[in-house]
Amino acid sequence: MADTLIHKIAELRELLKDREHAGGDLALALKRARRRLPRRIYRLGQELAAVQPLLEHPKLRMTIEEAKLSRSADEVIKHLKSIDLADRRRGRVLDILASMAFALIVVAVLLIVVLRWRGFV
Repeated sequence: MADTLIHKIAELRELLKDREHAGGDLALALKRARRRLPRRIYRLGQELAAVQPLLEHPKLRMTIEEAKLSRSADEVIKHLKSIDLADRRRGRVLDILASMAFALIVVAVLLIVVLRWRGFV
């Protein structure tokens, strides 16, 4: 059972690298992806990162609740697989375009106000 948990943690690290562009060990990857993850998912990931050294030790491995941690790993993996990278990219581009359009509108309004104030319009 512990071997499956180790494989789930390895899959979790790969998903964090692919979906969130956060590499390194599990704790570091979670720290880098913290702002983009929901609080519950981040906490479950932190629990897994804290238990990871215990899984490598044969006697300490028996002290952890593997069923609970396996469910936590499944939930985090499910969340990471549900992330749509194309939608996230599209949203980022739309945010940039919206901020540029707003800036242009503000500049145009200020130009009209200044021209009106100076008596040209």
